[in-house]
Amino acid sequence: MTRSNKKMSKTARLIPGALVYVGEKKTEKVRITIIDYNETQFQEKEVKTIEECFPFKETPTVTWINIDGIHDVALIEKVGKQFDLHPLVLEDILNTEQRPKYEDFESHVFIVLKMIMFDENKNDISSEQVSLLLGANFVISFQETEGDVFEPVRDRLRNAKGRIRKMGADFLAYALLDTIIDSYYLILEKMGEKIEEMGEELMSNPTPKTLQAIHNLKRDTILLRKSVWPLREVINSLGRGEPKLIKKTTHIFLRDAYDHAVQVIDTIETFRDIVSGMLDIYLSSVSNRMNEVMKLLTIFAVIFIPLTFMTGIYGMNFKFMPELDWKWGYFTLLGVMAVVVIVMLCYFKKKKWI
Repeated sequence: MTRSNKKMSKTARLIPGALVYVGEKKTEKVRITIIDYNETQFQEKEVKTIEECFPFKETPTVTWINIDGIHDVALIEKVGKQFDLHPLVLEDILNTEQRPKYEDFESHVFIVLKMIMFDENKNDISSEQVSLLLGANFVISFQETEGDVFEPVRDRLRNAKGRIRKMGADFLAYALLDTIIDSYYLILEKMGEKIEEMGEELMSNPTPKTLQAIHNLKRDTILLRKSVWPLREVINSLGRGEPKLIKKTTHIFLRDAYDHAVQVIDTIETFRDIVSGMLDIYLSSVSNRMNEVMKLLTIFAVIFIPLTFMTGIYGMNFKFMPELDWKWGYFTLLGVMAVVVIVMLCYFKKKKWI
């Protein structure tokens, strides 16, 4: 059973809406940050309790509440009560294996995404679930751990760059979604470099470590496809104008994000085909190397078969063998054997077997 299936089995027999955290066990303290802004005002702060966020629900400004750490079920339950969230929404927030999805609840829009990060130390990628809750004047983002790809959005808010401070909460949700999609390009760039290096290694000197690296690449492409493929449906639903909280001015930006998501998916599919082809190339390379070894051994065997035949004849203990008493018999036999070897090598060369 895979690790993912083991996590999902925890909630298999629970009633719908049961609040159970599904993910890696964590003991870190939950970190909560607030960014509240409009076109002329901006404030950013970190709070110690979730109750300090509740007054921002009714403010005329746009508020972004970011929660790092969803393992605290009691805290998530408080958020649900304050913002009138359906129990199934809270269940999806706590389930880190949830498939990317979108749901419209009239008063709020719920979006689940997968944020892909590249670990420079491990030279590997990891996936983290991000849940976005869009209200009339607020966005709440739920993350598994600290550290994300949203720093460019924070910089634009702090420095009032672009139109983000002039737009509403729906545009902030789009900006967060678009930043996650843009981060996929970095992952694809890293993966493209690894695939290129692997291709050169395959052609020069494939080893068992190469096979393991190919399997790792294949696992990464599956992870990316699983994370990104449903995103196309999510953005398409948002861009069609179904949620009332998404303004028409934001639709064109969502359509642009949809194009980016499709481009990412196409690249992932291309990488998946290349990696699958690499496995075939590796098996072919190993098979070719084995064939070369077998051909070399066969050539040696064929050369020594007539030599062994000659030595076998003169190794028999018959009394009346005329060549045994001949003075030059030994050297003549060696000469004949040398001629046989030379003739066979010339024949193999002519046939381009060696």
